Amino acid sequence: MIDALLFDKDGTLFDFRKSWGAWAQGFLAGLSTGPEHAARLAAAIGYLPETNDFHPESPVIAATAADIAETLLPHLPGAGVAELTRRIDQAAAMAGMVEAVPLVPLFTALRARGLKLGIVTNDSERPARAHIAAHGLSGLVDYIAGYDSGHGAKPGPGMLNAFLREQGIRPERVAMIGDSRHDMEAGHAAGMRRIAVLTGIATEADLAPHADLVLPDIGALPAWLDGLSG
Repeated sequence: MIDALLFDKDGTLFDFRKSWGAWAQGFLAGLSTGPEHAARLAAAIGYLPETNDFHPESPVIAATAADIAETLLPHLPGAGVAELTRRIDQAAAMAGMVEAVPLVPLFTALRARGLKLGIVTNDSERPARAHIAAHGLSGLVDYIAGYDSGHGAKPGPGMLNAFLREQGIRPERVAMIGDSRHDMEAGHAAGMRRIAVLTGIATEADLAPHADLVLPDIGALPAWLDGLSG
């Protein structure tokens, strides 16, 4: 009943708070002229340094690097969107990502079931590939797309539809797995099943109305797949 799984990256493969909290703190400190300026930059992108957390509406959660740059720009006189986006991508590629669950064993087991696996993220493609490679997943995925890969960003379905075309799979036989409403809306627009996970910022109450199923994390996928075939 399922031929492929499409994963969001941040908050799905990787625990969002643990991965991006430390990154945001260091990146903003490098951009700022001092603590007060860093605090203004943090507020602009919804980062909460006192708890190393993010506001639920933070653009860091589901927006693109260019969107984040646009949000920071009013607080960085003389900066340009293109250069700031480049700096965000460069810093993001070096971010230390924390796996939501052990990824190589999970992806190896999913591949053994004959499933195609893809990653669609609103991150840029370059840091996405760097993160995937750093965690040993490059040889275990069939498709990686970022917002700048030529198919648009989520919640639009462009990246998802490109995967369907490339792999020759019908949408109803694919599950889109993510931690945000953007992921669920993209999956719905592409005609896929929608599975939400709780390793991002959004809560079950936030995601359940937009998902076919809510799981604690992607480690629960094999049991779900077993249930489909049982």
